[in-house]
Amino acid sequence: MSKVQKLAAVYQRRVSAPWQRTLAGAQRVLMIVYPKERERTLRGCLGEFEQATVQAGHEWRLVDCTKWFAEWMAGEEYRDAYFEDPEFLGPRLEDEFRRVAANRLATTLDEADENTVVGLVGVASLYGFLRVSKLIHDVERSIKGRLAVFFPGTKDDNNYRLLDARDGWNYLAQPITLDEGWVP
Repeated sequence: MSKVQKLAAVYQRRVSAPWQRTLAGAQRVLMIVYPKERERTLRGCLGEFEQATVQAGHEWRLVDCTKWFAEWMAGEEYRDAYFEDPEFLGPRLEDEFRRVAANRLATTLDEADENTVVGLVGVASLYGFLRVSKLIHDVERSIKGRLAVFFPGTKDDNNYRLLDARDGWNYLAQPITLDEGWVP
């Protein structure tokens, strides 16, 4: 059994446990933390996470944010100028791209009910453009069921580091890691 398959087994135990319905949005987030080197392996095993969710009696929806930045940038009138001088892009990322990304994720979350897990994959592609913590914060109110964030990086206590590179953040999410070995 690969590390990603073991992680899927830990996820299965977590998603199969009774869900508390009175949690705040931030507490409905499942951070599925795995080594960044396992991204392709994880993507190949997403069906195992879906199957675990369905077997637990929940619905599954998957959102892939891998192309979000490229799609947003392709629609920008001044994209060529941004490539020539990227420092001009900074304010647009914080305001416009962040809003666009949050709206895309919130749309799926709004369509999901309290029995649905929305899986978010591809967050590594946001690195340098948008902090995952800010994206999650922006959509917290839309989370009715669970938001499972597939997070390539590390977790130390409640501090998460995307791609092991960026300063981490302390978050209220429920961690799912191989180290945790959570059992209901």
